[in-house]
Amino acid sequence: MNQADAVEHPVTPSPLTPRRTSSRWLISAIVITAIVALPVFSVAWLALFPDENIWPHLISTTLPRYISTTLVLMAGVSALTLFIGLATAWAVTMCEFPGRRVFEWALLLPFAVPAYVIAYVYTDLLQYAGPLQGALRDWFGWQSARDYWFPEIRSLWGATLMLGLVLYPYVYLLARAAFLEQSPSLFSVSRSLGHSAISTFFRVVLPIARPAIAVGLSLVLMETLNDFGTVDFFAVQTLTAGLFDTWMNLGNLGGAAQIAMIMLTFVVILVTLERYSRRRQKQYAARDNRAPIHRFVLNRPRQWVCVITCATPILLGFAIPALVLARYAVIYFDQSWTTDFLENAFNSLFLSTAAAIATLVIGLILAYSRRLHDTRPMQVLMRLSSLGYAMPGAVLAVGVIVPMAAFDNQVDAWMREWFGVSTGLLLSGTAFALVFAYTVRFLAVSAGSLESGLQKITPSMDMAARSLGKSTTATLLRVHLPMLRGTMLTAALVVFVDCMKELPATLILRPFNFDTLATHVYQYASDELLGISALPALIIVLAGIVPIILMSRSIGSAQAYNPQ
Repeated sequence: MNQADAVEHPVTPSPLTPRRTSSRWLISAIVITAIVALPVFSVAWLALFPDENIWPHLISTTLPRYISTTLVLMAGVSALTLFIGLATAWAVTMCEFPGRRVFEWALLLPFAVPAYVIAYVYTDLLQYAGPLQGALRDWFGWQSARDYWFPEIRSLWGATLMLGLVLYPYVYLLARAAFLEQSPSLFSVSRSLGHSAISTFFRVVLPIARPAIAVGLSLVLMETLNDFGTVDFFAVQTLTAGLFDTWMNLGNLGGAAQIAMIMLTFVVILVTLERYSRRRQKQYAARDNRAPIHRFVLNRPRQWVCVITCATPILLGFAIPALVLARYAVIYFDQSWTTDFLENAFNSLFLSTAAAIATLVIGLILAYSRRLHDTRPMQVLMRLSSLGYAMPGAVLAVGVIVPMAAFDNQVDAWMREWFGVSTGLLLSGTAFALVFAYTVRFLAVSAGSLESGLQKITPSMDMAARSLGKSTTATLLRVHLPMLRGTMLTAALVVFVDCMKELPATLILRPFNFDTLATHVYQYASDELLGISALPALIIVLAGIVPIILMSRSIGSAQAYNPQ
């Protein structure tokens, strides 16, 4: 059996696997899934049985505004990301123009910039006291804002633009991968029938790539729903902002949980629509890598259109923010490089490293359990363990704080009753709560990568190891882990960078007097001190480039693969 067979046919439990040893892995997977899914059930319980029910008050006052603003923001971001992602993916895949190879990987660079960071940068550039409006007043002799009109960046359309500039790579990445997998014969037939590049795109390529595009768009919308830093800074009242306001300002955790349930409903609808859109979509004409793609040869004006189309999102989404942050980081270096900054950087490194290791270990247990027990219940467990990735950070924070606070209160009550000692906060309000939230949030990244890597290892490896008397654990340690080294490193790095950027859950769950680079940037930039926040923001951006390089290499290696 070759590796292709291992991918096509699900792995079934080997007859050489002892039932007792195999059952231990299954029990471990069940326990882990129950713990990981606990935040979701906690949110549902608190929303249904709050201590103080303010649901009627929310419906009659702020909730309709939260929902309508969220829907408008999601619609605007989806339209912008679809336009940028599809246009750039089609250009670099199917058209020949100067700089195409550079644009292939450079279009992923905005992935590295958190939305709240780019919001702070453009507010500094475009506000009334910023350099752009100041230059316009000097050039035209305007004296005040009444003398001219300039769009207000801190608005709903501004938040839409900021989110679109950093989230379009989701659509670009998956759309380009779908375009590369399509058979070149489809393009040849279309061209032989006289269709242009645009006509071929809409009539042939787009319908086939629709499932991949739907996945990318659903990820964009979930990230839009998760965003807090941008909408808070721009005073856009979305559901996430409403959750923070209800909990932090009104002090009502039950009302926050009820808003969280609405956000979870949005997520369920998005996932359902994404799967429904591709329920009958199947593609059998996979691209033959031995047949190169014949790109459309464009005239000079159309080549420049492609160059401008690809360069604009890179310039606006990465180059300008990175240059502004670098300039401020140099100017304000003495004020930024403080003991607080070093402590916050250590906190970020510690939390992100701990979460990356935790997701790697837990993901490996789940993926290996799936390999040993490829059954319908195990598939359900894998899906339940991945729920956290679809949960917005603020919702996840609510789900984490409820069971941990209940546990802390119960232990404290027992200790007071039996020993007269108060234990205080053991889990909630500690770094453990943050690591747990990060682990639940990004476990799907690690588990999915490891599951995919294990599927590429032929079952004959397991059978050979078992025939030599090795247990399932020894087989994992001696056979699978060495073969999964690259996959594990990639998964750990991606989780590490995602944790470095995570803001909503960190703001809610962090201990007192405990900050990370993300919260450091949020606090100073919210106080209009972008210069001091530039250095930590730049570090977050530079850290985000690491998975960009990994994704670019994976795409390039897949494209360059040529079976003999």
